[in-house]
Amino acid sequence: MLAHLRGVETCVVCLTEGRAASHRGTAVDGNELAQLRRQEFAAALRVLGVTQGEVLDFPDGGLAGQDFTRVTTVLVERMRRFRPQVVLTFGGDGNVNLHPDHTMASFFATAAFYWAGRANFAPEQIAAGLVPYRPQKLYYGAAPFLAWADSEEAKRIALMPASLVLELGPLKAKKLEAFMEHKTQAELLAKVKAVFEETGGEEKYLLAAARGFRSSPLEADMFAGIEGD
Repeated sequence: MLAHLRGVETCVVCLTEGRAASHRGTAVDGNELAQLRRQEFAAALRVLGVTQGEVLDFPDGGLAGQDFTRVTTVLVERMRRFRPQVVLTFGGDGNVNLHPDHTMASFFATAAFYWAGRANFAPEQIAAGLVPYRPQKLYYGAAPFLAWADSEEAKRIALMPASLVLELGPLKAKKLEAFMEHKTQAELLAKVKAVFEETGGEEKYLLAAARGFRSSPLEADMFAGIEGD
């Protein structure tokens, strides 16, 4: 929504239809759930003013078993076609629920970020008329909270830090509205609503790559804060 208000075109690519989700709403089978979640995805994008969105059909819950080059090639084609200046994806931690699909989405998108600009990757796309393209910045979304039942174990899980914090202000309500369009996930959303009230007013990101050489002011020692096992 912040990008939309600034007149920035946006594109969202979802790798799976979500047909393996635990929360299934009124769906009687995986095909119906996939259709419902596609509709919810589109409705949420309309709320946020996203320019275009696409849902691919890689297996939900099974991204870790997919051929890495095949999935990355698909994303490289999207990057060469849409030509984003900024790419945003999950962090390798898997975000709020540490989902393996989120981790794999991070790996695929990261590789595509770098490989889209290399003419020796997916040359068949170049032959078909696309040209190599290098996005300028890559961000990982930092989890605002951790949905983990074991609070003691949660303390030992390494999560991504943030280098950018965006204050949403009144747009927090729009964010919730977009979440609520995912009606098949209503039970899950009800569980995290209290946490959303605490954390939903901010968006946190880690800058993972950018043009030129940059250094972070956040740390001066690689071993700062490390504790004995």
